[in-house]
Amino acid sequence: MANSDPDKLMIKADKLTKLSFTRWSADWRTATSLYEQAAIGYRFRKDNEKAKEAFEKASKGQEMISSPWDAAKHMESAAALAKELGRWNEVSDHYRRASELYIECGRSQPASDGLAKAARALEDVAPDEAVRLYTDACVVLEEDGKEQMAFDLYRAATSIHVKLERYTDAATFLLKWGVAADKCNAINSQCKAYLSAIIVYLYAHDFQQAQKCYNDCSQIEVFLNSDQNRCASKLLSAYEEGDAEEIKHVAKSSTISNLDHVPLPTYMCNTLRRRAA
Repeated sequence: MANSDPDKLMIKADKLTKLSFTRWSADWRTATSLYEQAAIGYRFRKDNEKAKEAFEKASKGQEMISSPWDAAKHMESAAALAKELGRWNEVSDHYRRASELYIECGRSQPASDGLAKAARALEDVAPDEAVRLYTDACVVLEEDGKEQMAFDLYRAATSIHVKLERYTDAATFLLKWGVAADKCNAINSQCKAYLSAIIVYLYAHDFQQAQKCYNDCSQIEVFLNSDQNRCASKLLSAYEEGDAEEIKHVAKSSTISNLDHVPLPTYMCNTLRRRAA
C-alpha cells in the first residue's frame, strides 16, 4: 500500500464513507486508514494542498471511530500544512479544533500547546487573533491548575501588545500574569509582573494609572515587602519629580535588568530618563 496512488486511496476512502443501496453503513475504520496513507503519500509528493485535505478527513475518521487523540494529531498536521499554504484562518481553526480534541482526552498541556502553535504562526499576520489564542492557551492550563506552565504564553502575548504599542493592554496582561503567579506561589514572577506593569504605564505617559497600579499591587503583602516594590516606589518618585539622574540610576539597577516580562524594560526606563531630562 505504501506505493499506492494517493488519489486512488482518497477515492476509495470517500466511497467507504458514503451510504448507497449496497452499503447501509459507513466503514470509517477502513476509510480512515486509507486517508492516513493518502496523506503520507501526498506529503511525500510535497502536494501540501491535497495532504491537508487528507489529514482533515483522517481526523474526521478518527473522531468517528472514537479516537480523539489521533484525531487531534491529524488536525495538527492539517494546521501545519495550512500554515505552509498561508491559509491563516485555517491555521487558527484547525489548531483550535485540535485543542478541543485534546481536552476531550483530558490532556490540557497538548491542548494549550496547539493553541500556542497557532498563535506563534499568526503573530505577524494576525496579531489580534494571536493574542486571543495565547489567552485561550493560558486559560486551558489555568483551569487544570497549571498556572506556572502558562508563563511563557503570558510573556508572548505581552510582547505582541508592546510591539503594537498597546501599552494599556500590555499592562493589563502583566497584571493577569501576576494573579496567575500568585495562584502557584511563584512570588518572584508575581512581583516582576507587577513592576513591569508599572513601568509600562509610565512608558505610556500614564503616571496616574502607574501610581494606581502601584497602590493596588502594594495591597498584596509579598509585593509590598519586595525589592520590586522598592524599585517601583523610587521610579515613581523620580518620574514625578522629573529627576533624570535618579531615573537613570533606577534603570541601571539589577531589579530592572533582571526583568524578563516586558521586551527591553531597561530601554523603557532609559526612555523615561531622556523624557525627564
